[in-house]
Amino acid sequence: MIVYQNEVALWQTLFVMIRRGVKGKVEIVIQKIDQLDTLQLSSLVEESIKEGFRHLQRLINDYESGVNTFDKQGEALFLAYDKENLVGVCGLNQDPYANDKKVGRVRRMYVSSGSRRKGVGRLLMQAVITEARRHSSMLVLRTDNPKSDLFYQSLGFIADAKSNHYSHVLQLDRHDSKKH
Repeated sequence: MIVYQNEVALWQTLFVMIRRGVKGKVEIVIQKIDQLDTLQLSSLVEESIKEGFRHLQRLINDYESGVNTFDKQGEALFLAYDKENLVGVCGLNQDPYANDKKVGRVRRMYVSSGSRRKGVGRLLMQAVITEARRHSSMLVLRTDNPKSDLFYQSLGFIADAKSNHYSHVLQLDRHDSKKH
């Protein structure tokens, strides 16, 4: 399960995910944030750049310039913590390429290399999908990474090579989005 912090109504129910490892239990906390302390992401940004990814630096640049602050209706930014250590980030935007505000877009997903294959990415995506169901009928994303492709497909996304703007799509249950 997941701990969601700083939420109203839908998010008031707390879930805690406890994973037992060789050294005992690890608690992963997923937090939806209203304000991003960009300095807090510096170690993840540095790591991502060393791996050849630029999307976290774009997250910082866009946030600081006001281009993308994840503050439109249906948008959200989530951070993942292992104890007090920030280990992941993932955002949800209205898709800027769609003419429909009911299309959400997964943005800036990144999990620290030391925390991969431990369920952190799945928890971040579960938070994004849950939030998207409140406002969106469809969720899209773009990746060209084969491992990411398999990960997103394991979450129910369908690879879609027809679009120039996204590589994967997830149809959201309209009934679920109206329940909230």
